[in-house]
Parts: sequence; C-alpha cells; structure tokens
Amino acid sequence: MRKKCLLILLLPFKFNPMQTNGFSKNQILQYGLQHKIINFKVNLIFICELVKVFTLNKEKQMDQLCLCNPLMQNVFVLYCLFIVFYLRLKQLKEEDIQVIIQHWIRILNIKLGWIHEFDKIVVNYVSSFVFFFHLTTTFFMLNTFRSSSKLLKTFTGHTSYVNSIDYSTFNGDQFICSGSDDKTVRIWNVDNKKSQSFNGHSAFVYCVKFSPYHYYNHRQNVICSSSLDKTIRFWNIKHNKQLQIFNGHTGICSIKFSPFNGGRYLCSGSYDNNIHLWDVETSKSLHVFDGHKGWVLCVDISPFQSKNNNSDKSNNTGLIGGNGYTICSGSWDKTIRIWDVETTKQLNVFKGHEDWVRSVKYGSNKLVNMILSGSEDNSVRLWDIRSDRQVQVFNGHTDQVFAVEYSPFTMDNSGSSNVICSGSIDKTIRFWDIRSNKNQLYVMKVNEKILCLKFIELKENLNNNERQLNGDNCINLCYGSSNGLIRFWG
Repeated sequence: MRKKCLLILLLPFKFNPMQTNGFSKNQILQYGLQHKIINFKVNLIFICELVKVFTLNKEKQMDQLCLCNPLMQNVFVLYCLFIVFYLRLKQLKEEDIQVIIQHWIRILNIKLGWIHEFDKIVVNYVSSFVFFFHLTTTFFMLNTFRSSSKLLKTFTGHTSYVNSIDYSTFNGDQFICSGSDDKTVRIWNVDNKKSQSFNGHSAFVYCVKFSPYHYYNHRQNVICSSSLDKTIRFWNIKHNKQLQIFNGHTGICSIKFSPFNGGRYLCSGSYDNNIHLWDVETSKSLHVFDGHKGWVLCVDISPFQSKNNNSDKSNNTGLIGGNGYTICSGSWDKTIRIWDVETTKQLNVFKGHEDWVRSVKYGSNKLVNMILSGSEDNSVRLWDIRSDRQVQVFNGHTDQVFAVEYSPFTMDNSGSSNVICSGSIDKTIRFWDIRSNKNQLYVMKVNEKILCLKFIELKENLNNNERQLNGDNCINLCYGSSNGLIRFWG
C-alpha cells in the first residue's frame, strides 16, 4: 500500500484514478471511502476544486505551470497540504514526505522564491492539524496492549548481546536488522524468519540503521553499522557485500541518519568524546562536534524545529540544508548536549543524570522540543529544549536504563501520545505518563536484560483481498536482549 501511495504521489497533476476530467462530490467521497483515504469529514467542495485544477488540461499545465501567479501558488500549497495530511494519516515519516515534495519541485522546475524551505513549512503546518485524527489512526490505548499482548516471535542467531535493532520494508516485505557483541550484523525477514549475516567488523557492533539515502537515491536496500573497531560500514543486502566504510573515530557507539535531504547525512558518537557529521554521498566527514568530556554513547537528530529560539533566524537553508535541525548527544560525562546542525554551535547542556547517559530520543509533533533520556543511574528523564530545563524524572528501575522510546500509546482521548517506554538491565520494560512523575503505568517483566527496543507497526499476514478490506496494522514491541535473542510482543 505504501509503495502504491508513493508512486501516485510522486506524479503530481496525474492523480486521476477515475480517468475523467473532473470529479463530483459523490465520486470523490466514494473513492476516498473505498481506498480509506477519506475516513473523516472533509470539505468535499474544496477537494473537488483542487482536483479539477490539476486534472483539466494536464499536459498544458505541465508545460506552462509557473507559480508566479498568486492563485497557482495558493492552489499548489493547498494541494500539497492535503496530500501531506493524507500521508501523515498513513503514518509516513517526515523525511519521506519531504523527499516526495522535493521531487515535485524538481520535476516541475518550480522556483519557490516566494516561500523559503517549502517542504519543511508544509510538513510542520500539517503536523498541527493531524493530532485531531490520531486517535483512530496512530494512537492506541495502553490498557489494550497491557491486557492482550503476548510473545509473538523470537529471532535467534546472535550469540551475545543485541545492542541495536531497526525496522524497514522493502518490496512489500518486512525486515529487522540487528547489531551484536558477537561482531555480526544480521537481517531477518519478519514474516518467514529467513536471515542473513554480515561478518566484517572485528569488534562489538553497537548500532545499526537501514540507510534511507541508498533507498531513496539508488533503490538499494542497505544497512549501516557502527562498531568498536573504529569503523562505520554500509552493507548491500541484495548482493551480501560491503559498499562503503568510514574511518576516523575511536570506537563508534551510535549513528543516526538525517531526516532532511533524503538521509544524505549521518551523525555518529564515539569513544573519542566527539560527534562526527558525515556526507554519505562523498564518504567524507564534514564536521566534528567537540565538547563532551567523555565517550559519546548515544545520538539523535531532531525533526524540524521551527520555533527553536536558539537557531539561526535567517531563512537560508545553509550548506547542507540542515537549518532548523539539531543533534542531541548523551555521554559518559553524564551530560546531554544539543548542537545546531547548520551553525555547528553547542546550544544546550543538560545536567541532572548521576551516571552515564545511555539513550536519548527527540519527540515528534507536539513533543518536538522535548528530549527523553535513559541512564545508568537507573532513571528516565524528560527535558525541554526551549526552557533549558528538566521537566520530569521517572524512578522505578532497579538497574541501568539502556533504552528509551516514545510509545504510540495513549491513556485518554487527548489525540496524542503521552506514554513513554524504557528498557533496563533489571529485566523490565516500563511505561510512564509524561505528564506525571508518579509510579509507572505498567511494568512488563521479561527473562532477559533489555538493551534496545523499538515500536513497530507490523502488517498483518492477510491475503490481498483481506488487506484491502482491513488495511489495519498491529503495534508490536520489539526488543534486543543480553542473551542474543530478539523478541516481538503484541
């Protein structure tokens, strides 16, 4: 469904599924309901007018389109807002949406001097409206998960700690990749459990990510891995071989691809106390962020932050298009630091943890200026970038917290997630309400130490007819453990 959606949206002005020169309100509603695009009350007249503009005389418009005309500017923006709104309901990531819009701009040769950073504005603007509909499309009640979840799958193959996991879909199949202390990178087909192993690292593999850059630009399915052996490596899944290798660090703990420019940039945190920003296309290190007094154990890159009062006030996207984005890093020195991607300046230093910071995560939507952290001091903490202070501290774990995540769960009808999740060496996964530092909402006890975790929307194993009728995904909690196992609960 996602592949079909992207194919349609990558061809603007050809969105005409009924092959007519215009749609009636009833036709649009019928098509929307049939394809589960319009599952809420919309202004049908507005949609109808948009479709008419972009379906009548399509070829002529493709030749003559010029957004110097204010009317065309407004129509194009509204069209993009509607499509991005639909994409958000389908739960695509912000970087996916930006790539689509940037593709439109390229193929139409549109000069958007009248709006700076158009793709960011559209994504950010739509975000403020989407939460009204999230209750039925994205967020799920924690109590439902708590009462009905069970162990669904166990993936075996690693012989030591599983330090990192990631999830992606290729050609309709679902995959999990992982990195381990056994020095290997592995990938599994989630549906049939077929696995593949990459043996090139000479030391612990600390972090793995599917590469959005290779997928968007070369249609290659590639895994990126970082290791204590001082290298970052890229693995071609189809041909089972190494594509690229980055050198320049001392023991690389964490990596993260940029949510802008199609994932072209990669940041990494290392035992050398530094953070590197790499250009994946050229394999070069662009900048070294220096400030931590100990190993950098975890990094994350923010979604677009339009109201970051510390960021560059100009509308210029800068050298790499990273204006409005920040890097967050957690360290052995017990601090969390915020860095501006474009200016490379350090913006914030958060102090409060009493031991190593093992995990940091940016929020999204309304929580875009919040950072979640887990530490070897057994605590989970929430920080506000704008006020430069700690908001909440969550105590309950009895051992080191290695993983933190924002969950897709909610406790009420607020329409946005207010539940966070943490995994610990104490063999528990705990759920917390970010609005209160009271006792945890739910404690999930397991039989192994938790080193990493991730919420995944697995497509159910339905046939094509059932998929079209149902269209639902299931929320699963996946974690990597100290005994080499990867488990799925849902």
